Amino acid sequence: MTGAQTAENATVNTVLGPVPAQELGVVSIHEALLSVVPGAEYAFDITLDRAEIFATLAEKLQDFRRHGGGTIVDSTGMFHGRDVRLYEALSRTTGVHIVASTGQGPEEMLGGYFLTPQTDPPTPWPAEKFADLFAKEVTEGMVVPRVERRGAAGLVATAASLAGMTATDESLFRGAARAALTTGVPVSIRYGNDAVRDLRVVLDEKLPAGRVVVGGLDRRDAVAAGAPIKVAALGAYVALDHVGTEDDAHVTDAERAALVAELIEAGHGGRILLSSNATGVAKGHPANEVRYSHVLTAFVPLLKAQGLGDEDVQRILVGNPRDLLSTR
Repeated sequence: MTGAQTAENATVNTVLGPVPAQELGVVSIHEALLSVVPGAEYAFDITLDRAEIFATLAEKLQDFRRHGGGTIVDSTGMFHGRDVRLYEALSRTTGVHIVASTGQGPEEMLGGYFLTPQTDPPTPWPAEKFADLFAKEVTEGMVVPRVERRGAAGLVATAASLAGMTATDESLFRGAARAALTTGVPVSIRYGNDAVRDLRVVLDEKLPAGRVVVGGLDRRDAVAAGAPIKVAALGAYVALDHVGTEDDAHVTDAERAALVAELIEAGHGGRILLSSNATGVAKGHPANEVRYSHVLTAFVPLLKAQGLGDEDVQRILVGNPRDLLSTR
C-alpha cells in the first residue's frame, strides 16, 4: 500500500467498526482501559461494578479528548479484562475511537489450556494454533463470554517473559506474526530481555517490519543497549510507551524527549510512537495512574523544548500511528 493509498483509502478496526484512518486524530498507541489480572474476577476482595468502571473510564477518556486526543489503543489482549461491550459504550459516549487487541502473553499469564498440559512435560501450543485463534478475532470478531463474536480486533498484541523469551513466548510471537500476515492488522510486541532478538522472531515469519511496533523501548535496559535506534533501523516502530513513568526501570520524561530528538536526528522520525501505558481501571494489580492526556499536556512541551516543530509532533502523534494501524 502506498502512502497515498493509506491516507485516502485505509481503514482501522475499532470497537464500533472500521473507520477511515484519517479520522483517528491523535493516537495513544499502548494503553489499558480495564485491566484485570486473570482470575481476579473470582476473588472475594475484588469488586467489578460495571457502572462505576464505566464512569471512571468515561471521565478519563473525556479528559483525553478535551486535550486533543482522538484514539486510544487498548493493547491488553484477550484475557486481561477486555470488555468489548463496555468499550463500545465508552466510545459512543465519549467520541474517542477505541482500538481493541487480540493476543496473549507472556507465558506466565497464560492459562493451562494454552500450555496443553495433557502432555508430559507441558508443551506450548504450536504457533499455527495461536495464529488461528488471533486471526479469527480479527476476521470474525472478538470473543465475548456467552456471545459468539463481537467487533473486530485492530491489532495483535503479545509479550515475552522479562527473563527472556520462552518456547511458549516464541510460539505466541510467531502466531501473532502469522495472524497479522493473513488479516492485515499490525503486531505489537513487548520484548523480554532482548528487543532486537525478539523482533527478529516476528520478522522471521516474513512480516514486514513496518507492520510491527516494539513496546517498552523507554526501559533503561533498552536505552542502554541502543535498542530504540536498532529497532528503528530494522524498519519497525519504536514505542516509548511509559511516558509519565519515572522509576528505576524506565528513563525520565526529559530523557525520553531527548531520545525522541535523537531518533529524529538519525532519520527515524517516521518510526516513533508514544503513550503512557496508563491504566484506566485496574483489578488485582496496582494501576498506573498517569492520565491518558499526559503525553499531550506534559510531554509535548518537552518535545518542543528539544527543538521539535509542530510538523514533527503531528507526525509522531497522528501520522505514524495512523500508518501502523491501517489494515493492509
